[in-house]
Amino acid sequence: MFREDGTALHETRPALPLEGEWTLAGFCEHLATLELWRQPPEYEGALRFRQWAFESAALDLALRQAGRALHDVLGLEPRPVRFVNSLGLGKEPSIEPVHRRLTRSPGVRFKLDAEASWPPELVEEVAATGAVDTIDFKGQYGFEVKDPDALGALYDHVLAAFPEAYLEDPHDRPEIAQRLGDHLARVSYDAPIRSSGAIGATPLAARVVNVKPSRIGSLRELLEVYARCGCEQRPMYGGGMGELGVGRGQIELLAALFHANAPNDVAPSAYNEDDPQGELPASPLAPRPDVTGFRWATETHA
Repeated sequence: MFREDGTALHETRPALPLEGEWTLAGFCEHLATLELWRQPPEYEGALRFRQWAFESAALDLALRQAGRALHDVLGLEPRPVRFVNSLGLGKEPSIEPVHRRLTRSPGVRFKLDAEASWPPELVEEVAATGAVDTIDFKGQYGFEVKDPDALGALYDHVLAAFPEAYLEDPHDRPEIAQRLGDHLARVSYDAPIRSSGAIGATPLAARVVNVKPSRIGSLRELLEVYARCGCEQRPMYGGGMGELGVGRGQIELLAALFHANAPNDVAPSAYNEDDPQGELPASPLAPRPDVTGFRWATETHA
């Protein structure tokens, strides 16, 4: 699905028994009984990615056959989508990636992947742009912490320099939990959020949730995540796993419906290029749901 190693869906073309007449719920229940991979994928999360690919396509087909649009069925009005550009600052950390994008799109805001190798001067330089909404520590992916002292120093510098930014996926270490004790209202979780039940089971009692449909995998579970966050008045923002084309439009549409005014990591794909060409779309994105189905309408150019 995300590697050209012979296991991608378009390469394997699995023969799946999907023909017939289904309700959407019945189709998703049937899909859960099937082996969507010929061999178990190396990365366990890929199971949910592929489930989401089928379920989101089934939702789109069902809505189009019914002549309805997702926002109409849900009774929600799509709103302009505020987005951030998510990126790292390189193996030899530099503010250049930030400056390059600010030059091209002065209003763009950022979600930055923090590294223990960031020197204090770089943290201050980045903070001085005033353009950062989220700092992602990538602390929930099981990566080895090679220098605990440097990691602790990173948190100290970030907490001081970014007093309002969301703090995503902090490391599950006692010394980090102690540092974040007064900042739980802006701690967010991404990697552990695979179901509504996971929201209350995160290492810290954080308030904020990064909702990634493809990480959750199931339409039913995704809606339960939205419902729980809404009921508990938890701030949400959206994200993806590198979706392109229709898939990118779908996560932008979901952001427009459920958490439009948030630092959504759903920037148009051009922002992911190292040196994007042409004019970059500005934030917020005007809502453009298609007249039927589950998709963003294709942009037209004069």
